[in-house]
Amino acid sequence: MPIIKVIIPAFNESDSIAKVIHDIPKSVDEIIVVSNRSTDATEANAKKAGATVLIENQKGYGYACLKGMHFIAEQSKKPDIIVFLDGDYSDYPEELTKIIKPILDDNIDFVIGARVKKLREAGSMTPQQIFGNWLATFLINLLFNAKFTDLGPFRAITYDRLLALNMEDKTYGWTVEMQLKALKQKLSYIEIPVNYRNRIGTSKVSGTLKGSVMAGIKILTWIFKYSIKK
Repeated sequence: MPIIKVIIPAFNESDSIAKVIHDIPKSVDEIIVVSNRSTDATEANAKKAGATVLIENQKGYGYACLKGMHFIAEQSKKPDIIVFLDGDYSDYPEELTKIIKPILDDNIDFVIGARVKKLREAGSMTPQQIFGNWLATFLINLLFNAKFTDLGPFRAITYDRLLALNMEDKTYGWTVEMQLKALKQKLSYIEIPVNYRNRIGTSKVSGTLKGSVMAGIKILTWIFKYSIKK
């Protein structure tokens, strides 16, 4: 059986984190919640639900993901697959089996859960998220001859391929960096349509004007940086 570990970056997700953990399939070997300076009961609730809880004091989505990766790197038994999942219960964690299936069955390196319109609950993505997503994937596809439709956070990648990407973004550019580097290193990839619902609580990124602008700038910076490197 493959060893599967899930990394969940979380900032003040006390109302949702236990639901996320509970719905993750039992085939997963370890669920790692990285609390990004949460000030509520996120850490206690995650621990009670059975997750390994780490604390990352540097604010940033990428910082939290890197913390989880560093923790795994120090373990003696390495996983085969890493799954990244948000802690807000907007994704359906039980669909993890669908996300990892192409890796297990078809030897695909990298799988993204695509939040397609027909499977999205009304209002689950803000207009700025939808537009930003469209613009980013349009540019990636245009500049790199790719076939992405989403920068969705629910994703799976083989552990050795993830390490080879040498991920470095500390904040909003984590997902797009992974996709650009996957293209650069010619990883095999596929998008799998996933269901998406309104999150529990308010988004720390798309829920604020500042967060949306900062994320947009970071994502576009990564795209143009890599288009020059081609």
